[in-house]
Amino acid sequence: MESQTEAIKMDIGPSLSFPMERKVHIQSSRRQIIKAKLRKSCSCTTKRLKNIIMDFFPVLQWLPKYHCREYICGDVMSGVVIGIILVPQAIAYSLLAGLKPIYSLYTSFFANIIYFLMGTSRHVSVGIFSLLSLMVGQVVDRELLLAGFDLNNDDDAISNSYEWNSNNSNVTAFNLTLGGLNAECGKECYAIGIATALTFLAGVYQVLMGVFRLGFVSMYLSESVLDGFATGASLTILTAQVKYLIGIKIPRSQGHGIFLTTWINIFQNISQANLCDVITSVVCIAVLVSAKELGDRYKHKLKIPLPTELVVIVVATLVSHYGKLNEVYASSVSGAIPTGFIPPQMPNFNLMHRVALDAVPLAIVGFAFTISLSEMFAKKYAYTVRANQEMFAIGFCNIIPSFFHCFATSAALAKTLVKSSTGCQTQVSSVISAVVVLLVLLFLAPLFYSLQKCVLACIIIVSLRGALRKFRDVPQRYHMNKVDTLVWCVTVFSSALISTEMGLLIGVLFSILCIVVRTQRPRTALLGQIQSTAFYEDDWEYESLCPVPNAKIFRFEAPLYYANKDFFLKSLYRMTGLDPTLEAAKRKKNEKKQKEHLKEGNRGTTVKGLDQADTALHLVPKQVDFQTIIIDCSSVTFLDTAGIITLKEILKDYNELKITVLLACCNPSVIDSLKRGDYFGKDCKKMHELLFYSIHGAVQFARDRKLAADGSAV
Repeated sequence: MESQTEAIKMDIGPSLSFPMERKVHIQSSRRQIIKAKLRKSCSCTTKRLKNIIMDFFPVLQWLPKYHCREYICGDVMSGVVIGIILVPQAIAYSLLAGLKPIYSLYTSFFANIIYFLMGTSRHVSVGIFSLLSLMVGQVVDRELLLAGFDLNNDDDAISNSYEWNSNNSNVTAFNLTLGGLNAECGKECYAIGIATALTFLAGVYQVLMGVFRLGFVSMYLSESVLDGFATGASLTILTAQVKYLIGIKIPRSQGHGIFLTTWINIFQNISQANLCDVITSVVCIAVLVSAKELGDRYKHKLKIPLPTELVVIVVATLVSHYGKLNEVYASSVSGAIPTGFIPPQMPNFNLMHRVALDAVPLAIVGFAFTISLSEMFAKKYAYTVRANQEMFAIGFCNIIPSFFHCFATSAALAKTLVKSSTGCQTQVSSVISAVVVLLVLLFLAPLFYSLQKCVLACIIIVSLRGALRKFRDVPQRYHMNKVDTLVWCVTVFSSALISTEMGLLIGVLFSILCIVVRTQRPRTALLGQIQSTAFYEDDWEYESLCPVPNAKIFRFEAPLYYANKDFFLKSLYRMTGLDPTLEAAKRKKNEKKQKEHLKEGNRGTTVKGLDQADTALHLVPKQVDFQTIIIDCSSVTFLDTAGIITLKEILKDYNELKITVLLACCNPSVIDSLKRGDYFGKDCKKMHELLFYSIHGAVQFARDRKLAADGSAV
C-alpha cells in the first residue's frame, strides 16, 4: 500500500520556508510477508540446520574459541567459590520449598549444567533462588494440606507410615520406584511430585514464551515492581524462618495473610522457645553479619569472598554432633541426606491441572530476573546476550531437571555478583560449581545429618540483607520519583501482607494504573517566546518570556486518546480562558436579545431601566484578545479515534468564533491519523494552512495572516 505524498512547511529564518515531502513506502501484503517467513523458516538445508543447532546450544560457538590460559584460573576460582556457597544455600533453601535438602542439591547440579550448554550470558549464576523456593513452598504446602497431610509432622523419609484415606477425593496416591523398591507415595514424595509438576509447567510456559517471542511481558515488571516484590517476599521469607530461629513448633499458615498469622502464632508460642536454638541463632547471625560487613568493607582487598556460610555450617554441625544437641536439648536437625541420584521419573501429569495457574507467576518471575541480570552484566562487560535464547535456557533449566526430582530455578543476583567478582570469564565456571555440588551429592551429604535447622534459617535471613536494606533507600527513592516509590510500597506490602503471587499481580496492575492515570491527567502549559529567538517554553516555569500577540500556544504532554480527551478540552478552555461552545451560546443569546432590543428600541423603550446606548453596550459580547490557538503536538505520541474527533471538534468550534486552530510539531504517525480522519479536508487541501513543522512557523503564519487581514481592512 502506498502512502500519499504530503508537504509540511518548515521555517528557516524569519521568512524563508520550503516544502518537506514524505517518502512513498511500498508495503508488501500480509499474505506475501507470511509466505516469505514460512518459506524461510521451513527451508531445511545443512547450513540452516547447523545454524539452528549452534543457536540453540551457544556453547558450541564459544567453547571452541575458549582461551584456556587466559580464562581457566578465573573460571576455576569462581566455580569453586560458587559451589561452596551453593551447598549451604541449597540445604537452607530446602526449608523454604518445604522439601528435603537432597532435592535442592539436585536442582543446583542440573541447573548449572544445562545453563552452561544453553545460556548466552557469561556471568549469570543459575540455581536455587530464595523467591522461587518460597513460591514453590507455598504451593507445596497448600497441596499437602488439600491431600490430607499434616504439615507439622516432619517425617524424614519416604515411608508407608501414612494411611491413605481412599474415600478422600483430595488425596492422590501414586507410586515411586527407588532402587527397585515400589512404595506407596507418602508425604515427601507427594511434595516433590507437586514441586516437579509445578516446575515442569513453569518451564513449558517459559519455552512457549520464547517460541512466541513474548519477552515483552517482562516490560510490565518495572524495576520498582521487581524490587518491591523481592523486598515483600523477603519479609515473608524472614517470617517463615523465625520459628526455626527460636525452635518453636507452630501451625504452618496457608492462604492470604500468612505474614500476620505467622507472627501472631509466634508471639502466642514464644514461651515454648528452645534455649539451645536461640543461643545458636544469636551466635550464627552475629558471626555471619560481622563477616558480611567485613567482606563488604574490605572487598577491594579480598580476591575471593569469605566462605563464611560453609565455615559456620561445618562448625555448627560438629558442635551439634559431638554436643548431641538433638538428643539432649531437642534441637531440630536436618536429618539424613542420602547420597547418589534417585532414578529419573516423569513429572506427574495428574497433578499439573492443580498447579497450572501457580506456574504462571513462577515462570514470569524466573525469566524476568534471569533476563534482567543477563542484560545488566552483558552491558557491564561489553558483550551481547539473546533475550529469546535466555528464555529457552531458563525454560529447559526447569523442564529437564523436573525429570530428576528438581524444582524451579532462575538467575540469582547475589551469586552472580560473587561470580563476577571472583574472576569469572565464561560459563565453564558453572561446570566447576556443578562438580563441587556433585562431590557433596556422592560423598559428603550424610555429614550434614546433625546440622541444626536454626543454622540454616540464619543463613537464609542473613542472605536477605540486600533486599531488606531497600527500606533505607525509600527517602532517596521518594526524592527521585514519588510515583515509583508508591508502586514499590504497594508491591512490598501486598506481597508481604496478602501473598507473594497476589503481591506481584497487584504491583503490576498498580504500575499500569499509575501510567494510565499519568496519561489521563498529564502536564499542560501555555507557552511564551524566549526573547529574540524562535523557541518557546512554559510560561509558568520560566521568567521573562514574551507573550505572543493575538495567539495562545497550548502544549499537551501526553498522547491524546479516549481516556484523556475530556481533560484535554478542560485544560485548553481553562488556559485560554475561552470555552467555544459556551461562548457561541452566549453570542447567539446576545444576538437574539439585540434583535429584540432593536424592535423595542424602535418603539422608544429601554431594557431594565438602561437607556438605549447603555443597553447596546451591555449586549455586545466581550472581545477575545487572541485570534489564533497553536497546539504544540511534540509530546502527542499517538491519536486514537476519540482524539481525532476531539481535534476536529475544537477546529470547528473555534472557527465558528473566527479563531484559527493550528497544529505544530506533529510526528508522522499523528499526521497519518489526522489524514485518515479527514482533519485537513478532502484531498488534504487545507494541510498547509493547519499543520506546521515548528511552533515558530505557526506563529509566523498567524502573524502574516493578521497583517494581511489588517491591510485589507484598511
